[in-house]
Formats: sequence, C-alpha cells, structure tokens
Amino acid sequence: MINVKNLSFSYKKTEGARVLSDIHLEFDQRSTAIIGQNGAGKTTFVKLLKGLLKPDIGQITIKGQDIKGKTAAELARTIGLIFQNPNDQIFKRTVLDEVMFGPLNIQMEKSAAKEKAIEALKMAGLDHHLDTNPHDLSLSEKKLLCMASVMAMETDIIIFDEPTIAQDNQGKEKIKQIIQTLKDKGKLVMTIIHDMDFVAENFERTIVFNEGKVLADGPTREVFSQKQALLQANVEAPYITQLADKLGFAGTVLSIGEFIDKVDANK
Repeated sequence: MINVKNLSFSYKKTEGARVLSDIHLEFDQRSTAIIGQNGAGKTTFVKLLKGLLKPDIGQITIKGQDIKGKTAAELARTIGLIFQNPNDQIFKRTVLDEVMFGPLNIQMEKSAAKEKAIEALKMAGLDHHLDTNPHDLSLSEKKLLCMASVMAMETDIIIFDEPTIAQDNQGKEKIKQIIQTLKDKGKLVMTIIHDMDFVAENFERTIVFNEGKVLADGPTREVFSQKQALLQANVEAPYITQLADKLGFAGTVLSIGEFIDKVDANK
C-alpha cells in the first residue's frame, strides 16, 4: 500500500532541526499503530503521507504512485486522515451535509454520496442525527462524525489520530467495531495513539517512533515484548501486559482473555 524511502523532514530549514530522519517503512494491509511520546514525529509523518507536508529528502509511494507533487486534495480518493480535534474538521450545518461533503468533493454522484454518508453514519451510530447541527453533538459524537466523514469516501487507507480521546467504554467499543469493519473490507487502517491497551486489542503491527526515527517495528506482541525499546521511547506497555509480567507469566499478554487463560493454566 505505502512505501517510504529515506524520508527526512524539518519545519525549520536549518542544520540539526529535523523532525524526521531517514525513515524507511513499508505498509501492507495489516492494521498499524504508530506510538511514541509527543514530539516523536508521529503526526508529522502521517501529514507527509497525506500530502499536507512535503519531505525535504526521500520518496513516498502510495499504491505504486510517487506522491511527490500531489496535493492533499488529489490524494483524497486514496488516503483519509481523521484529525485529533474534530473541531478542526467540522464546518457544515447538518450532520448529513458534513458526511456528504467528502464524497461530493471527489466527484461522487449526489445519490451515491448520500447513500455512502448514511451507511457511514450507521457504522458510527449517528444515523439518528442526520439533521442535527454538528456543533450540537458531544465531543465523543463529533469524533465519530469525523470518522464517518472519511469512511464515506471509501478510501483504501484511513488514518485515525488519537481516536479514543474523549471516548468512554461504549465509544471505544464502537470505534473497535468500525476498525474491524474497515479491516474486513481490506482497508489499511493506521492510527497515531497513546492508548496502549487499545493498540494491543486492535492493531496487528506497531511502530515505535522516538526523536524522529523508527525505534521498533513489528507485530504488536513482539514490539510490546521489547522492554528496552519501550523504555527508551518513554512508552509503557498495556496495563494487562504489565500485570502479567509482574505476576511472572511467560510470554507477552495482550488481552484480558489471554490473561485469564494464563491464570487458569497456572492454577
């Protein structure tokens, strides 16, 4: 899906000011979480993928096409980014118009755009809010609305920026269902996130960024077993993983179900 070679970027074009340095990554259809402390370069990286920023050095190809010179609008059919703050994304007067905007903007027929919008709103649990002003929604609902707005465009790649912020358990379950549905459709689902428990439950691959470089990359279970890399990046393993480790359970535990199995096995 995505190939990144020798990627470097800086906001200030001075020596030593690089936010990202010499990034080499390939993305297939595995759901992927990008983790790391604030300032590690995660958001900058996905903005480069989306075409919102241009690299100083290196190449990004998406589905075999070099995106150099491509605008974010031109990439809108292929890659969608859901912002961390929904208020940066919402601007229409009704929920339905908000979700239809993206499909219409990529030249989808109005009837098809409405159909896709309603389908996405059903996935997000907001189809009873079609005529509601988006700004009258709760923060949690606004986040789900922005997800629907991108899902309605049917892009092959969808990136979530901190999807679980402001979500209670019910909201997290809804997002979990959305991610699984997208995976079932063959979409590449990526996220920037600080919620390690959500990563462990929902993402097959995890990439650790630290000081603008890739510190670790691999299957999520393997990455959360790399204690030294996590310590260097100031990232904690999921709570259930930490508890299992303190109890001396063998292997890296990623879920409550796995933890219960370990407890039963040690009785």
